[in-house]
Amino acid sequence: DQSVSDVLSKVEGKSTADIVDVFIRMVPPNIIAAAADGQMLGLIFFSLLFGYFLAQSRSPQTDTVRDFFNGLMDIMTLITLWVMKFAPLGVFGLVAKTVADTGFASFKPVLVFFFTVAIALAIHAFITMPLLLKYIGRINPTKHYQAMSPAMLTAFSTASSSATLPLTMECMEEAGVSQRVRGFVLPLGATVNMDGTALYECVAAIFIAQAFGIELSFVQQFTIVVVALLTSIGVAGIPAASLVAISIILGVIGLPLEGIGLLMITDRVLDMMRTAVNVFSDTCATVIIARSEGEKTKLV
Repeated sequence: DQSVSDVLSKVEGKSTADIVDVFIRMVPPNIIAAAADGQMLGLIFFSLLFGYFLAQSRSPQTDTVRDFFNGLMDIMTLITLWVMKFAPLGVFGLVAKTVADTGFASFKPVLVFFFTVAIALAIHAFITMPLLLKYIGRINPTKHYQAMSPAMLTAFSTASSSATLPLTMECMEEAGVSQRVRGFVLPLGATVNMDGTALYECVAAIFIAQAFGIELSFVQQFTIVVVALLTSIGVAGIPAASLVAISIILGVIGLPLEGIGLLMITDRVLDMMRTAVNVFSDTCATVIIARSEGEKTKLV
């Protein structure tokens, strides 16, 4: 098949030099040119630096810059949510074309992908995180689940960690975590601590490669992990935002962006799951840091 041959030609030859190239592209010589060329890694890294030093500055001029970007974020969030209302129509078209061409047999790989992500998220949420709570934070995992259940249910239903943030702050307050810790860790975690999203991006990229009949080498898989960790930091806390990050990963590996269409079939449900995991991991990090600061929470 010609399309598979084209994809193979892009993927073949990827080596450790490509990992170095990823870090080089993180610091573009011209940020305007990087934006014009769609170099998302450079834009994300520059945005992180820009945001960090913007937060460090306390001059009146930077207050104007902060207000501008906060307003811009609110506008772009509304636009994104409006556009996402039309997503079901696009998904229907993708599914209808796939069924017409290959029949319902094509849904079997998608179901395998769905349950792979669901099981991986469950392992992270119900095994990895509780172990960290118990042995590092010296927190009772059962009490923590009970205290954070309202925030997790809200995250699951809205698929937005940003929309869940006020309720997460309230749950942490009721758990006995101080304003000093929760006011710093939770907003930061809602932006950069996207472990569920990073996990999903890795599995999604490998799934798309397999869908095109491509076997990725260890170096290519490691590159996916590194880029997924980097891009998950810049993912917005709104529904389906991780699809943009996946497009970056596919570009680094050399896979076609058309593969994202395969993810749209199950993305909404998986988005709800990974958002709940993201929020739960934020709460775990918050109570662990609070305990390391010597605070006596109600979750012991």
